[in-house]
Amino acid sequence: MTRYLLHRLPSALLVLFGASVLIFLVLRLVPGDPATILAGNDATLQTIEVIRHQLGLDRSIPVQYLQWLGELFTLDLGRSYIIGGEITDLVGRGLGNTLVLTVSALLLAVLVSMIVSVASVLWPSRWLNTLVAAANTVAVALPTFVVGPLLVLVFAVVVPVLPAGGVPPDGFIARPDIAVQYLLLPAICLALPVSAALTRFLTEALRTELAKPYVLTARSLGISHREIVTHGALRNALPTMLTVLGIQTGQLLGGAVLVEAAFVWPGIGQLIEQGISRRDYPLVQVLLLLSVAVFVAIQLVTDVAHAWLDPRIRIGGRS
Repeated sequence: MTRYLLHRLPSALLVLFGASVLIFLVLRLVPGDPATILAGNDATLQTIEVIRHQLGLDRSIPVQYLQWLGELFTLDLGRSYIIGGEITDLVGRGLGNTLVLTVSALLLAVLVSMIVSVASVLWPSRWLNTLVAAANTVAVALPTFVVGPLLVLVFAVVVPVLPAGGVPPDGFIARPDIAVQYLLLPAICLALPVSAALTRFLTEALRTELAKPYVLTARSLGISHREIVTHGALRNALPTMLTVLGIQTGQLLGGAVLVEAAFVWPGIGQLIEQGISRRDYPLVQVLLLLSVAVFVAIQLVTDVAHAWLDPRIRIGGRS
């Protein structure tokens, strides 16, 4: 497994390097001068030049890029001159809140999809399949910016049982019971489309496994249908689910931007929106590269888990 991981690392690092170059250059091509925006409309040319020097914008593009790489490796990311504060602190707080939200939504999506998929093949019935298909269609069709306000309207306004937004005032650890109340609505909103996609793929993978010859042999030996599904077919169907899970996790992080805006959740998504709208380039380029790094890490973890479940992949065979 270690050898397989080392074989995958160079391509992941190459993607990160290419992404860093692309992000750095694209932000330099965006219209507008950060120094002029920071200085204000009434600033003199001398003041603007001083700010440009402080930001390092008076240096050549290669020198700026190399300086930025050095800051990334030393985790000395500088300050956010427009939003205010150290970039490391801003990213740390936002990343912590986003991870709590996305991990909760991911666990909820996986749990629901496994329960529904296993139930669909253990107790196959027409009404259950129709109900699951209809629920999946609605969950995928409704965008998060529609589901979020609907959840707030129902559970925070019409039936006020949950907070409308924000994070727990005392943190997530001090009062877990309060934290769950703040986390429930945004996690459900974020998990719905992911759960629908996972349920569809896992159900089909289980049905495909149940049609294979080893299942017929197991039945002839007197093994119950429940044991075949839970001990054999489910494990063999997991690689397919993991592949979809890696893709859906990336979409989960993308959807977190809208969910954080709908529920006033102070995470990375809200920070990116603020940085782009205010043209805080030092902050935005760090956040974009962080997003790419998370996508690459998720893909790497997915490949390793897939190889662990299917030995043919890590020894060079075809899955």
